[in-house]
Amino acid sequence: MRKLRNFYESYKHGIPLIIYGIIYMTWFCYLEKTVTRHYHVIHMAIDDRIPFCEIFIIPYFLWFVYVSAVVVYLFFRNKADYRRACIFLFTGMTVFLIVSTLWPNGHHLRPYTMPRDNVFTKMVAYLWRTDTPTNLWPSIHVYNSIGAHVALCRCSQLGQKKWLRTSSLVLCVSIILSTMFLKQHSMFDVLTAFGMAAVMYVLVYRRDLIANLKGMPRKRDSRPQTQN
Repeated sequence: MRKLRNFYESYKHGIPLIIYGIIYMTWFCYLEKTVTRHYHVIHMAIDDRIPFCEIFIIPYFLWFVYVSAVVVYLFFRNKADYRRACIFLFTGMTVFLIVSTLWPNGHHLRPYTMPRDNVFTKMVAYLWRTDTPTNLWPSIHVYNSIGAHVALCRCSQLGQKKWLRTSSLVLCVSIILSTMFLKQHSMFDVLTAFGMAAVMYVLVYRRDLIANLKGMPRKRDSRPQTQN
C-alpha cells in the first residue's frame, strides 16, 4: 500500500493529462465525423502561391514525436515546467475545439490529383484519407510546435544545451512550413496560431500564470545568458 501511495504521489500530476487527452480526442473525433459539408472556407491569396511539396510529410509526422517527447521529458524531470507546458498546450487546444464547434471551418487547398508518384506522396495520400480538410483554425500543429519549442527552451535542464535548442527550432520551423506545403492549412491558420501562442507565452511564461494562481514566487528566467 505504501508503494502504491508513493507511486500515486510521484505521478499524480499525470492524471489531468490523461483526462484531457480523452476529452480532446472524443471531442475532436466527433467534429471530424460531423463537420464534412457545411463549413466556412478559409483562404488567403498567398495560399495559391505556396507549392505542394510532399517531402514535408516527414516533419509533419515528426510533430507527434516532438510534442510528446517534450511533454514526457518534463513529466518525469521538471513538474513545474510540465504544468506550464500543459496549460499552454491545453488552452490552445481547447480554443481550437470551441472555435471548430461554434464556427465549423475548412479549406479547398488540396490538389485533386497527386503531381507525382513516390513514397512521400503515398504517405500524404494516407494522411488525407484519415484527416479531413476541416476543423483547421487555428492550426494545432503550429501552435503545439511553438509550445513544445518554448517549453524546451525555458526548461532549466534542456534550455542550457545550445545544440538541442537549435535542433528544436529547426524542427519547429519545418513542422510549421509543412502545414502549408502539404496543403493541410491556410496561411490564416498559421498566423492566428502564432497570435494565440504569443498571448499564451506572455500569460504562462512572462506573467507566470501558475505561480500567480498558487501565490508562489515567480520563476526566474533559467535561459542561458551567454552563448558557448
